[in-house]
Amino acid sequence: MVDNKQQWKAWLYLSPAIVLLLVFTVWPIFNTVRMSFLENYKSLEAANGAVFSFGLGNFVKVLEYKRFLQCLKNTILLCVTTVPISTVLALLIAVALNSIKPLQKLLQTIFFLPYVTNSIAIGMVFAAMFNIVGSFYGTENEIIVTAGIINNVIEFFGGQHINWINYGSTYEANMFVMIVYIVWNALPFKILVLLGGLQSINRQYYDAAKVDSTPRRRVFTHITVPLLSPMLAYVIITGFIGGFKEYTSIVGIFGELMGPADDAGRLNTMVGFIYDALESNNQGRASAAALILFFIILAVTLVNNWVSKKRIHY
Repeated sequence: MVDNKQQWKAWLYLSPAIVLLLVFTVWPIFNTVRMSFLENYKSLEAANGAVFSFGLGNFVKVLEYKRFLQCLKNTILLCVTTVPISTVLALLIAVALNSIKPLQKLLQTIFFLPYVTNSIAIGMVFAAMFNIVGSFYGTENEIIVTAGIINNVIEFFGGQHINWINYGSTYEANMFVMIVYIVWNALPFKILVLLGGLQSINRQYYDAAKVDSTPRRRVFTHITVPLLSPMLAYVIITGFIGGFKEYTSIVGIFGELMGPADDAGRLNTMVGFIYDALESNNQGRASAAALILFFIILAVTLVNNWVSKKRIHY
């Protein structure tokens, strides 16, 4: 405890951080809530002295917007598919890395590289891999397609190339590409967290299981997973929070169109919806959408915490 006579020094040292939090965190949150309840709020009009009435009109307009349900559907679909898949894969990879002694540090570094790479750059690489560069007529007037590496692999095994992300592609193909990309991009952080948890588990549990000749499957399900449950709960909760804020991955692959050229906005998410409203100077609508997204994330987080309390073993 800090002596009461010396507390002013503690507050003095904390004051720069407190000021920054108040200016860049607390005030923006308060201002977002305020703008969400001001009917048709626009910053340019407010700067010119316009007065806006208090009400729920911004929330009504958000819910009535024709693309809102599509944005919400895309966000939820990406969350419920990528979070479980990436968590299971990260757990299996972490267990494998933990059991490998030679080149363990090198493999950890390789798996962690995507985490420190720019998301837009990774998205551009994935776009090139799934892309169809173009088509031209061959010597016998047959159409020859110049495809990316994924379609080249498919054709190598006798399959037909698939239009993953280009003009005329299907929604299912677009979502498959996004799920693959998001899962791959989410793995490094989850592997790092789970690997750290594995290395902190007391080896006596595994030694006792070895003495009892316990099968590896039972060791995994009855020792590893229960003792790793706090880390699993953490990566699941943070995964859902990050999934509901998904935006850069779609921009990295599809650009600002947020979908193929023939259906711009097809893969737009809630965060993309908010950015679109900001670009059109509808700060009130953007604030209302941000508040809706906040309560969705809050509800999912509370449910995760409630489930975690019943499943976590400390």
